[in-house]
Amino acid sequence: MPEQIKSKGKKTLIKKSLPAQNSLEPMIETPFIAGIGASAGGLEALELFFENCPAHSGLSFVVVVHQAAQRKSLLAELIQKHTLMPVRTAEDGLKIEPDAIYISPAGKNLDIINQTFQIIDPQEKDIPHMTIDYFFRSLAKDMENRSAGIILSGTGSDGTFGLKEIKSKLGFCVAQEPKTAKFDSMPASAIENVPMDLILPPEKMPSHLIDLVSHPNNREKFLITKNTNELNKIFILLRSHTGHDFSNYKPTTIFRRLERRMSIHNIDNLPYYLKYLQKNTEEVQKLFKELLIGVTSFFRDPDAFMALKKLFLSYVEQNRFSNDTIRVWVPGCATGEEAYSLAILLKEVVDSCKENIQIQIFATDIDDNAIERARKGIYPATVFSDAGKERLERFFTKEENTYRIKKDIREMIIFSPQDVIKDPPFTKLDILCCRNLLIYMNASLQKKMMPVFHYSLKPNGFLFLGPSESIGSFQDLFSMVDKKWKIYQKKEFASVRTYLEFPSSITDMPVRQTGMTNPHVPIENLAQKVLLSVFSPPAVFIDPQGTILYIHGKTGKYLEPAPGSPPFNILNMTRKNLTFELSSAIRKAESEKTEVRYENLKVSNDDGEPHINLSVRPVTETGSGESILMVVFETVQEAQGVKPAPKTRKRKSAKEQSIADLERELAYAKEHLQATIEEVQTANEELKSTNEELQSTNEELQSTNEELETAKEEQQSLNEELTTVNAELQNKNDELSQSNDDMRNLLDSIDIPTIFLDNDLCIKRFTTSANQVTNLIHPDIGRPMAHVVSKIKYGNLIKDAQEVLRTLVYKEVHIETTDDKWFIMRIRPYRTVSNHIDGVVITFLDVTPIVLSEQKLNDMKNVAESIVETLREPLLVLNGQLRVLSTNRSFYRLFESNSHDTIGKHVYELGNGQWDIPELRKLLEDILPHNTSFEDYGVMLDFPGIGPKKLLINARKVIHNNPDENLILMAMEDITPKING
Repeated sequence: MPEQIKSKGKKTLIKKSLPAQNSLEPMIETPFIAGIGASAGGLEALELFFENCPAHSGLSFVVVVHQAAQRKSLLAELIQKHTLMPVRTAEDGLKIEPDAIYISPAGKNLDIINQTFQIIDPQEKDIPHMTIDYFFRSLAKDMENRSAGIILSGTGSDGTFGLKEIKSKLGFCVAQEPKTAKFDSMPASAIENVPMDLILPPEKMPSHLIDLVSHPNNREKFLITKNTNELNKIFILLRSHTGHDFSNYKPTTIFRRLERRMSIHNIDNLPYYLKYLQKNTEEVQKLFKELLIGVTSFFRDPDAFMALKKLFLSYVEQNRFSNDTIRVWVPGCATGEEAYSLAILLKEVVDSCKENIQIQIFATDIDDNAIERARKGIYPATVFSDAGKERLERFFTKEENTYRIKKDIREMIIFSPQDVIKDPPFTKLDILCCRNLLIYMNASLQKKMMPVFHYSLKPNGFLFLGPSESIGSFQDLFSMVDKKWKIYQKKEFASVRTYLEFPSSITDMPVRQTGMTNPHVPIENLAQKVLLSVFSPPAVFIDPQGTILYIHGKTGKYLEPAPGSPPFNILNMTRKNLTFELSSAIRKAESEKTEVRYENLKVSNDDGEPHINLSVRPVTETGSGESILMVVFETVQEAQGVKPAPKTRKRKSAKEQSIADLERELAYAKEHLQATIEEVQTANEELKSTNEELQSTNEELQSTNEELETAKEEQQSLNEELTTVNAELQNKNDELSQSNDDMRNLLDSIDIPTIFLDNDLCIKRFTTSANQVTNLIHPDIGRPMAHVVSKIKYGNLIKDAQEVLRTLVYKEVHIETTDDKWFIMRIRPYRTVSNHIDGVVITFLDVTPIVLSEQKLNDMKNVAESIVETLREPLLVLNGQLRVLSTNRSFYRLFESNSHDTIGKHVYELGNGQWDIPELRKLLEDILPHNTSFEDYGVMLDFPGIGPKKLLINARKVIHNNPDENLILMAMEDITPKING
């Protein structure tokens, strides 16, 4: 049973066994897409879901909700507040990425092909659009078993049929626990119609879904080689609980279904799952339902149905069906779409022929629930895309958000449970439609079914198979009339006796082999076989209710096929004048547990009115306690070699025979009358019971009316809620409008020219001050920026903007305008709230005063440097660490040095360290901290290659705006010539 967990509070965050939101380790390595359908009340459920979903699970999420196309959706923004995953609206051609959330666009159908979105406009505006069903069906087709469908709060039944498609492809189906949903119609409908893998509150879904998806699979080889015994036990368990044998189904089909059920319960080997099945009968039923899952639709492969229509139209015209009945059998009909499609197609054929022809279709399946839904003939609005508008209007009736098959079409079809493998088939068929059923059977079972299908058809009747199916090696039974769409026709003179194993019995029947007899077969076995086939009378094995279990020999003289749904009853198939005797014999043999025999009975058939002996004998007891009865028909042969009696004796014998016949018929009539009285009494009791049930039904209808009244009140409440939501949206729009006004006023007030461009470099918006650098006016919005005349003396603006869009790295450039102004132009990517790039933003910062100041400062610097260079006295400019920042040419000439040996050096390191004089050091180090200076400080220094020099040194502080950048100006005068002179 799917796990059901109670939620204790609205906003409870369940993080059990779930990694943190910012965990960077992906849990799912291969692509897996989860579709989420929600409607009324679904926003809160979505928030709870994504609050508890890790940001790096490896899953992709597509949210499909019912939204009006006229209003912009805020769903992406609202969900983004509850997750670290990126949230964006699905776009046409957008590739789906892992660890991302996509929102369906409002008023559109969302399709998916090769993990890429396709946006589809709805076909008809007056048809209710089941957007969730539409996407789920597309998801199942594209991702198959790498898909999941999740249904959250909502009204109606949208998503139910899409989940069924996902289930059929071995995807996972999850529904919100109805009592936790604000509106439980959608999850309740899904739970009722589709076997769910999980039924949980939204906050607990992510962790369990990830466990399901990440569960190891692909164990088929292991199952085949290691677990044959356990697999057979599972088949026996299924057969004992459901009456259906799956041992002849294809292994891949069985293994995939088993693997899914095992993964749901986190069971890794088949023996453990067998034990689980033995302890949980409910799981046996769930596995049975899993094995039955099949998806069909109206006019699946429309061209195939068109081909059948053309062939059958010709068939009807050639065979003159006037005042006759067209008989059709659809085994494996599932929920009835294919059977109704055939009924509609045949109705069109009959109408075009303008003949009085009846149509009778037998549609069967082993799934009782599917048969019950098929009988109702109610389908979702998605039927429009399959049936088409014309057929929808002609053969369907609209009922709220669904469509119902019209009564005249429904009355053509008899839906009934039947196992095509073991139950007798229908006969005298014009069409046998068995599409996409044989593909689930193994080769051995397919070989058994083909002769049965041949037996069921009239000569030249049509066998309509699926595109992946064929008749195999039975070309001698059928001729192909349409190779592409697998339509075959029964060969009129083909013999099926060599192959036929019909009717099927509860136990397997050996296939009769063609070819030479095995010479090693013991003679006694061969003798018994021949004697049994030649001399034993025709017999039928039945249960006490008359249901045929097995037929031996040729019974055509005594039984004839009867219309109706299987299983077949011998009393319905018995020749008219044997019914009373046979019915009486069956009752007496069953009640008295002894053989009952009637002799010399007349039978009306094609050979006249031969006489037979009829006997009914109890055979054995089955394990369930029910008897099996054997009905034997013996033809009375006229005695050979008996001399004729005299005429008087002949007349007397005839009279006595007539009296005996009348007495026997009277006895039969009395027995039949007594049985009829007992049946009438039983019928009266059943009628009483039915009357009580009708009264109960009446009360239930009254209760339903009260529920409808409650639903009406809920609808009114929903309308009020929608009004409130509309008011909230209006307030939101007002807030957005206010924010837009604030932003515009802010941009205008800061007086920074700003231009917004889209991804095509067309103008989206600009500030009023932008005319300082361009000649923009309001009508220029939408025009390419390259077409706008600007005042900028810079030709690479467009190229730079394209580069920023490509690299997402901002760019800064100093530019000059034609009116001699200077700006710093910055180009940055335009990022949306959801981190998407939607163009570029270009700002222009006016730096004209700074540029002019720099130019003036450079001019002053050049003047100062010219003055310094023209002075004869050597000069040094020192920083706070007494390192040389600059000097003049006089210094280089006097001391025969260069800039490499001087600039950046400590003053005490110049030359050979001659300047490292303790007293001079102290004088220099006191200048900046104590704001001192000194003049005419004399020193005698000896320089290699120059000789001794007598110098007078002056030094003072050069004041700067920033105290940390104050300098020392050190000047010196060479007085050596004066001393020497």
